[in-house]
Amino acid sequence: MKTEGMIKAIEHGDLDERLLDIYVDAAKLAYQKERYVKVIKKFESHYGAGEAELFSAPGRSEVGGNHTDHQHGEVLAASINLDTIGVVRATDDHQIRIISDDYDEVVISLDDVEAKEEEKETTKALIKGVIAGFAEGGHNVGGFCAYATSDVLIGAGLSSSAAFETLIGTILSGLYNEMSVSAIEIAIIGQYAENVYFGKPCGLMDQMACSVGNLVHIDFENPKNPEVEKLNFNMSKHGYSLCITDTKGSHADLTEDYAAIPREMGEIAAHFGVSVLRDVPEETVREYLPTLRQTYGDRAVLR
Repeated sequence: MKTEGMIKAIEHGDLDERLLDIYVDAAKLAYQKERYVKVIKKFESHYGAGEAELFSAPGRSEVGGNHTDHQHGEVLAASINLDTIGVVRATDDHQIRIISDDYDEVVISLDDVEAKEEEKETTKALIKGVIAGFAEGGHNVGGFCAYATSDVLIGAGLSSSAAFETLIGTILSGLYNEMSVSAIEIAIIGQYAENVYFGKPCGLMDQMACSVGNLVHIDFENPKNPEVEKLNFNMSKHGYSLCITDTKGSHADLTEDYAAIPREMGEIAAHFGVSVLRDVPEETVREYLPTLRQTYGDRAVLR
């Protein structure tokens, strides 16, 4: 659809049903319509009016099981109605160009997607990692230009980076693979981008919850092929609501602190001759608590 047609469709209410399906809360409909029109106009100002497509990827919150994914455990997670959206146009210049919320444009050549040490912890690294993951998985990749915006709070533990990775993966799936790349594979590629290119040793829960969506139970006993179960559960009908607090925090310069979590968990697992804590019975850990505390410290035991 042409960008002019997108704006008219949104303003005339033609997309209200789709927006309500995505954002659930009717009270937020006016805000979302204004938000979408604004981002389309931003796209036009940078890349011109004409044919384009809209993509969205939500943030997520764990409900239970945080930091158990990298220990091959189980988690309960939910996507939320704060998301990253992009207005996108396929191009034939073999480049990916993205502007996000008035930051400088990121330009990537599809001929140069190798991981580079100097690019770690940057947006460019995440994009290149997703491109490389698609190519290595045998999927098509191609150029596009995009303007993206996000209302996934940064520093509030809602996985703004995983939402961005999912957005890039969904764009590549939609533009060049007829939307055939599964949500699970997009999540695995997003984790690859974050681990190898960005340099953050995250588990797979964040990307899986953002990509699969809804309320999901995930069993990571086999992390290369996790069991994912969508749960048909309406929180509000049972008197529950997921509340999110904007702490105004920042995850900048916290990669090493984050990396300490799986490392310390791994130390405890290794004490028992295994690589992940899933393989250590709880009663065994309790039996050895005094030794573990003396050897590894309280924090590692509390992990």
